[in-house]
Amino acid sequence: MSADEIAKLLAAEFPQAFFPGCGHSIERVDYGNVRVRWTYDVGGLRPGGTISGPTMMELADFAMYVAVFSAIGPQPLAVTTNLSINFLRKPAQSDLIADARLLKVGKRLAVGEVSIYSAGSDEPVAHVTATYSIPQQR
Repeated sequence: MSADEIAKLLAAEFPQAFFPGCGHSIERVDYGNVRVRWTYDVGGLRPGGTISGPTMMELADFAMYVAVFSAIGPQPLAVTTNLSINFLRKPAQSDLIADARLLKVGKRLAVGEVSIYSAGSDEPVAHVTATYSIPQQR
């Protein structure tokens, strides 16, 4: 699926979460390899002025969902079964970029990793591993 196809699917299936101005965008999609962006918003900050962990986890989950779609097509019932995050350094108060890469896609599970960066930086602020359950075709 292309970035536009995935964006249209997300807008149709999750209009409450993916809509113009929601703060998430899909920048690049290749098979099993995607880049997404979270647009900086003070609502994503925690005390101390850093971007919150839940904001970064949400971005990582979004990136993995898009990566899974890029590999298996429109399967909106695919769900996260595991997500583990390591926070590596304090992110800048800027947009966040998430690069997701699927490591293995099987019949029932997809496993991948996500590196999150502050926009304009080459140093990751977080590293994520995640597993998605793929619904069986009926």
